[in-house]
Amino acid sequence: MKKAFSLIVVFLAITTIAFAQKGVIKFTKESHDFGKVPQGTPVTYTFEFTNTGTDPVVISSAQPSCGCTTPDWTKSAVLPGQKGFVKATYNAAAMGSFNKNVTVVSNAERASIPLNLTGEVIAKEGQSTAAATPAAAPAVEKGKKKGKTSR
Repeated sequence: MKKAFSLIVVFLAITTIAFAQKGVIKFTKESHDFGKVPQGTPVTYTFEFTNTGTDPVVISSAQPSCGCTTPDWTKSAVLPGQKGFVKATYNAAAMGSFNKNVTVVSNAERASIPLNLTGEVIAKEGQSTAAATPAAAPAVEKGKKKGKTSR
């Protein structure tokens, strides 16, 4: 009887430890739309989060989906109930719409969390869009044959 009781106690202890809540990152929002961004103007958004778990959270990395996005984040441990951040700066060099991600990797319950940045890069005010439009090919005169010159 003592062995059975001991086994039950050990089983319950292991089960409790296995299902214990660890650090939990809860972002206020996981995506941000910059709207229209003038070309050549970097834009930054700071994603804020709270550790709603019972253990400290440490972000080991924030990996951007491309070289045009630069992340920064809280480097120290975020204790339960405390706040942290992941800041993402997008270099708006290429015209057109964009959809970029920064993947946050941590020791939290959700070990990998993608954060999304969207928007549209437009020409700066006063900047000509002619540079972005290819020039028309020169027209060929009718009646002249290619490769022959008249003397």
